[in-house]
This record gives sequence, structure tokens and C-alpha cells, in this order.
Amino acid sequence: MTTDKTSTAVVNPEAAKGADIAVDPRLLVREQGLGGYLTEFKRKMRGGDLGSIPVIVGLLIICVVFQSLNSEFLSAKNVSDIAVTMVATGMMAVGIIFVLLLGEIDLSVGSVSGVSGAVVAVLSVTHGMIEWLAVLIAIASGAVIGAIHGFFFARIGAPAFAVTLAGLLFWLGFMLQLLGDTGTINLDSDGVVGKLTTYYFADVAAAYGLAAVAVIGYFLSAFLDTRRREAAGVPSRPIIDIAIRTAVLAVFGFGAAFMFNQYRGLPLALVLFLVVLVGTDFVLRRTAYGRKIFALGGSVEASRRAGINVTAIRVSVFAIAGTFAAIGGLFWASKIAAANQGSGGGDLLMNVIAAAVIGGTSLFGGRGRTWNALLGVMVIVSIQYGLALEGIATPINYMITGAVLLVTVVIDSITRKTQKTAGRA
Repeated sequence: MTTDKTSTAVVNPEAAKGADIAVDPRLLVREQGLGGYLTEFKRKMRGGDLGSIPVIVGLLIICVVFQSLNSEFLSAKNVSDIAVTMVATGMMAVGIIFVLLLGEIDLSVGSVSGVSGAVVAVLSVTHGMIEWLAVLIAIASGAVIGAIHGFFFARIGAPAFAVTLAGLLFWLGFMLQLLGDTGTINLDSDGVVGKLTTYYFADVAAAYGLAAVAVIGYFLSAFLDTRRREAAGVPSRPIIDIAIRTAVLAVFGFGAAFMFNQYRGLPLALVLFLVVLVGTDFVLRRTAYGRKIFALGGSVEASRRAGINVTAIRVSVFAIAGTFAAIGGLFWASKIAAANQGSGGGDLLMNVIAAAVIGGTSLFGGRGRTWNALLGVMVIVSIQYGLALEGIATPINYMITGAVLLVTVVIDSITRKTQKTAGRA
């Protein structure tokens, strides 16, 4: 009898009104049609579950404001330049998201990215090693460095903040030592690293083909998931819901493809970034390993009691952060066609962390997706390019980015408190 009452309370959308019961949106859509979206939206707002809404709204405001100030902001060239520039920071932000999901931080990613560029330059230019092999060694070095940080944090018990702060200084010195007295090693712009940010798929079919693959892939994934859920007798999204989502994705996907084809074509850098986002999102949401990371972010002790190897997960996460820091460093080296003493320095670390947080990843752990890196870095780079078009000085850029980050952190804190009040955190 108790089971029947519980089931009725969950399935009946009317019973959920006025209560913060986690009703599956698929049930609301099925029972109420499109009106179910509004009911679910109101429930999420009451529970503090804002998702990516704030950053998407902010990104739209940024586009409207800068486009009104300068018509070149949404030009094909500027959009393409933004897409290429954001990849280096975005790659590094993906790794930071894994660490933030644990509720920890990694301050060494900037220095590790610099080491990556230096390793490639020294091995391929100074010592004549085959470039693709030097690239693999550079990426592997990032993974090893991250694993070392993870070892001191997870096994020894040193705070991640202190360990990675020490790593920031140590690996910065190591990079300078590798580069030697000259401090700069130029890379071949036509080499493997050089083409990361300079190669474009000029054939218009490439951009439109990628958009088509993304749209069709999403539709098939959602459709097959719905069929599996129906077969299992659990809530599933109706076809109209999937169709609407697919149509929205198609508008953005083919719109972006059109813009790229108006300039030089589809950037290789963006393709690689999207592949990474899809792959890491799958790992986090669809694998046991990903669920363990979220579990640790929620409660370390509960995870340990559940049989999760906390030490191994922590070490692996920092290794992942180091790997993506190294990959990001390769993209930065490609952007400037060199490895120099300034690599990994400046505001890079702050931009990487800001991209993850602004995109919607919680600083408190347990909430976030790797797609947050895309949203966050789009906000940061769009602001930078918009201000540059207006000729506004760098100090203003720093202040605006800092203000956006502060607002995001405040929203995150308020959201967390609201969820606790609603009994959802």
C-alpha cells in the first residue's frame, strides 16, 4: 500500500505542484504537453537548480551589446577567431572541471601547459625528434605531473591547494630551465603543433557535414534512449520533445557552419575541442568511473563506505587535469608558433578556472559537466574580443572578467543554499 502511494505522488504532476518533489520532466511533458516544461521549470527555480540558464542568458547579452557597439563582432572572421582562440583555455578548463567535481582545485595547470610547449619545442626543434612523438611525450608528461600532484594529495594527505601551488612554482622553474638562456624556441608553423590552430577544412561540406553528424547523432541517441526507457517501463521523453531539441541544435549547428564557411572554413582546433567535450561528457555521465567522481564530490566518506577506491579516483582525476593542461599548452604554443618564458603565465590560470566556474561547474564539488567549459570560455573570450574591437584597455578587461566571475560564484553559493533549504543538497 505504501508503494502505491509513493508511485502516485511521483507520477501525478498535480500532486507535485507546491512541493519540491523531483518529478521526472519526461512525466510532466507526457501528462501536460509543453505546459509540463513550465511546471518543471518553476520547480527547478524553487529548488535553486538554475543549470546553464544564467551563463546562456549572459552570453546572449554579451553578443547583443557588443554587436550593437560594433557590427564586426558577429562577423564571420571574428566568430572564427573566437572559436580558435578559446580552444586552448577550453581544453585546460575541461581538466579543471574534473578536479572541481571533487571539490578541489589545481593551481598548477598554467605551468604544466608551459612545460608541455617547452617539451615539444626542445625535443622536436633542439634535438630533432619526430614532432608527433614529441607531442605524445609532452602529453604524457602532463599526465605524469598530474599524477604526482594527485599522489601527494590523495596518498600523503597534503591539501590540494598547497600541492598544486608548489607545483605551479616548481614546473614554472622547470619550464624556464628547459628553454635555456634564449628563453624562446620557435616552432614550425607547418608542423603538427603549428597546424593545430592554423588548419581549416576549406571545403564547405566539412562544416555542414559536422553539423549534420551532430544533429543526427543527437537525435538517434535521444530516440534510442527513449525506446530503451519505454521497454524498461520507465519515464521517457516523447518524440515531440526530442524533435524540438533537435531543431534547436540544428539551428545553432548549421548557423555556425554557415559563419565558418563565410571565412576560411571549419577550424581543426574547434573540431578537436568538440570531440574532447563529447568524449569526456560520455565518461562522466555514462560510465561507472564518472559516477564515482560525482559521488566523491558529494561525500568522500559515503563513497569510501560504498567501496569506491577514493585514492585511485583522486590520483586519476589530477592526472586527467595534467593531461588536458598539456594539451592546452600545445594549442597555446601553436597559437604563437613558439614556446617561450611567458607560456602558461599571465592570466591563463585565472581564465581557466573562471571558464569552468562561469560555465556552471560548482566550486563546492559534485555538480558540473564538461560542456560547461565551452560555455564559460565562450563568455571570457567573447568579452576579450568585444573589448578589443572597442579599443578598451586590458585593465578594464580584467575588471569585467573578475566581476563576471564574482557574480557566478555568488549565484553558485545562493543556489547551493537554496538547494539545501529545499532538501536537495
